[in-house]
Amino acid sequence: MPPRGRIKLPSDLVALIRSLHPEIKQKIRAALDLILAEPASGKPLQKELAGYRSFRVGRLRIVYRETSDAIIEVVAIGRRETIYLETALLVRRAGRGRSG
Repeated sequence: MPPRGRIKLPSDLVALIRSLHPEIKQKIRAALDLILAEPASGKPLQKELAGYRSFRVGRLRIVYRETSDAIIEVVAIGRRETIYLETALLVRRAGRGRSG
């Protein structure tokens, strides 16, 4: 199935991905391709992260949401131990209803 839209990555996440080990970088890129092809592939999140999804890549998680114009907005990439708290803080700070 061809991708339906495009991925939107903040510049800090682009820099993070570039700094990763090549093997992990490749896995993240493959995961982003899969998310783009099938946005519902990630696990739906709850509570204040309702509307977002989490996709597992080894010990890392990619937290994203699909916007109404078929753009996959990646909001965070990080370790499971801290990613949900960090993402909730980011979402709170940014103002949940805004898209960037």
